Amino acid sequence: MTYRMPAEWAEQEWIWIGFPAAADLWVEDLEPAQQQVAAFANAIAETGQQVRLVVRDDMAEAQARVLVLPQVVIEQHPYGDIWIRDTGPLVLLNEAGERAAQRFGFNGWGGKYLLDGDAETGASLVAAGALDDLGQADWVLEGGAVDSDGTGLVVTTAQCLLNPNRNPQLTKAEIAERLERDLGFSRILWLGNGLLGDHTDGHVDNLARFVAPGRIAIPEGAGEDDPNTATYDDAAQRAAAFGLDVVRVPSPGLFGASDDAEPASYMNFVIANHVVVVPIYGAENDAAAVEAIGALFPGRKAVGLMADAVLTGGGSFHCCSQHVPLAL
Repeated sequence: MTYRMPAEWAEQEWIWIGFPAAADLWVEDLEPAQQQVAAFANAIAETGQQVRLVVRDDMAEAQARVLVLPQVVIEQHPYGDIWIRDTGPLVLLNEAGERAAQRFGFNGWGGKYLLDGDAETGASLVAAGALDDLGQADWVLEGGAVDSDGTGLVVTTAQCLLNPNRNPQLTKAEIAERLERDLGFSRILWLGNGLLGDHTDGHVDNLARFVAPGRIAIPEGAGEDDPNTATYDDAAQRAAAFGLDVVRVPSPGLFGASDDAEPASYMNFVIANHVVVVPIYGAENDAAAVEAIGALFPGRKAVGLMADAVLTGGGSFHCCSQHVPLAL
């Protein structure tokens, strides 16, 4: 029976969230990043959805417990850093509503950041969740590189999936075959590049996100100095040509120095059962972005939470979380 990656808005049983703990990686941003991740966990937990906060050791667990609500479940797992969207499993459903976890090879985003523990994260989460394990696929893929609308359609970027630092032995056609074999995707929307300064080589969850079947949200450049305006417009044109309903939402604009822009993106939002958590950065468009994204999810409350400290680690809320759909 074929398994398929459902859309993120499908009902979830729980969500895992990674907790910053490595002082050598986060340095002076460790404490503010912990506070921001805890606020993210609390925003979902207070709606009644189960949150499982992933910590690496007893010290991190003690730090987390001071910051999160009592109902947040804390689990210890091995990890190098918090980006469990990429190191954790992708949880799929089959036609009968049965659930299973698919794991993939992980090479530190093309060999850039090879950290102890990241290779063990996926199997540890699968075991803790008592998920049926489909095993580890024979190729490298990070969860932030793909987004599903639940109908068998996936959006991704050529910059990431066709990058020779991931699967140099595979052609585009062979990658498409594996997306269908391992995640149930029968159609692919190929976008071009991702955001400037994104060390993931252009993960799509910073660029374009499905908000309904056949409907995709893509930012619109903010100001003449927005370094990603051309990238956003190219993505929107490709999505429209593919036949999708394209919704443009605000961008944070330039974040950081013009010659060292950081990949700040409102597209790194997280869809939970009752809320949509939108990362904000102290930018002019923060409130407008939260309102625009909230309008795309009637029935869910949009919550904007500061994520500037989390961004210093290279990602945001979607990157450090992994949802688990409810088995039917």
